[in-house]
Amino acid sequence: MSIIRFVVDNLKLILILFLVTLSSGKAYSESKGCWADFFEESEYKGKRLSIKGAANLENLNQVSGEDWNRRIHSIKVGPKAKVTVFQCPRFELPLTEMAKKPDFMRAWGITEQDIKEDSELIFPGEEAIHDLGDFNFHKKVRSLKVECLD
Repeated sequence: MSIIRFVVDNLKLILILFLVTLSSGKAYSESKGCWADFFEESEYKGKRLSIKGAANLENLNQVSGEDWNRRIHSIKVGPKAKVTVFQCPRFELPLTEMAKKPDFMRAWGITEQDIKEDSELIFPGEEAIHDLGDFNFHKKVRSLKVECLD
């Protein structure tokens, strides 16, 4: 009986240490300022997706149990974070398809830089973007990165 009690007590201790470590890491990234909040509606309304610390989300189909694909309308970026949102999954730029048609690009006066600018947005720390529609990115975010800055 004493062995069972010993094992149970140690398991409790391990669980407590694990939870403290997990929450302190989260608190550390928050206090460090590396976080981003993504909102379903403009003006920071609707459902919210919070990311604490660095993250690379290649697609937004299953994030925290929900499909965030093409749902992000507004963003708040922590002071020590940089957020990059992409129009395509897997951080891809549609440049690869356009590059196959250089005559088409020249005819329309489209440059590689034009394609890159229309395919991703980068927001430095302490940014508050009340509506991605202002950047012609309404219902377009399909992948994203949160980077922690020193």
